[in-house]
Amino acid sequence: MQLLVHGGAGSDPADPDARQAVLEQAAGAGVERSTPVAAVETAVTVLESDPRFNAGVGSAVQSDGEIRTDAGIMTDDRTVGAVCSMPGVEHAISVARLVMEETPHGFVSGEHAVALADAYGIETDVDLWSSRTREKWASLAVPSGGPKPQLEWVHERYGQSDPAGSSSDETAGDPATTRDHDTVGAVALDGDALAAATSTGGRWLALAGRVGDVPQVGAGFYCSPAAAVSATGAGEDIARVTLSRRTARHIERGCDAETATTLAIEEFAELTGATAGVIALDARGTLGSAYNSVAMQTARAVR
Repeated sequence: MQLLVHGGAGSDPADPDARQAVLEQAAGAGVERSTPVAAVETAVTVLESDPRFNAGVGSAVQSDGEIRTDAGIMTDDRTVGAVCSMPGVEHAISVARLVMEETPHGFVSGEHAVALADAYGIETDVDLWSSRTREKWASLAVPSGGPKPQLEWVHERYGQSDPAGSSSDETAGDPATTRDHDTVGAVALDGDALAAATSTGGRWLALAGRVGDVPQVGAGFYCSPAAAVSATGAGEDIARVTLSRRTARHIERGCDAETATTLAIEEFAELTGATAGVIALDARGTLGSAYNSVAMQTARAVR
């Protein structure tokens, strides 16, 4: 079993050592599982339970003051499960796996996804607010009156003011300029079986109901017989260029995972001018990781 996890692409984190320790813990927990699907789910749940990461209990807040989680999971036979817009669900990746394994569907959303989770014993009604997120949200003057005034406000702030903060001199402590860390993910290989998983709490101060790349097949995650891929970064731009599928296609055409991730990020930057990161694991066991943001932390485990 090989497993690679990421903690999101973004600015320099305020406490990189503590974040790295959790990433190592997640990789260590996942690699002990018996299948790649179980490995990626387990690794991602560890990250969803730590407020240092933008997933689960560390999720971002949307313009109506709600926190909603999304996730996607996929295997090498292209079996897929995805969920989005779930309030009160910490382990979105477990709900995505539930959709993949227990339903005839590939994608379930909103309150129906929450109800499905509850019916199968996945915890719902979880308080996803961290003390840091509460503090940042309380400092904002959010307009009331529905989506139109909120949208004007969102245009000025979307994707900014990361509750986790930044260690750079230019942005530290300034909620108007601090960039966030987007999503967590994992890829795993055991024998010839591959799996990929990505989970997110969205981007900070998005319009209520916004769904980014994470639960979209080929954008935030992808898996084929050749490769497993998880992406992170500017969600709308990742979806526009189907970053995970693009990475896998390079591998399918003969690149190893390291070359493929580098090429995909170069193409992404040229096409969009935005920032992102991607990890991949190919069927030959080669790992790849690339990003054009300031930072993207990863951890690897092998058993």
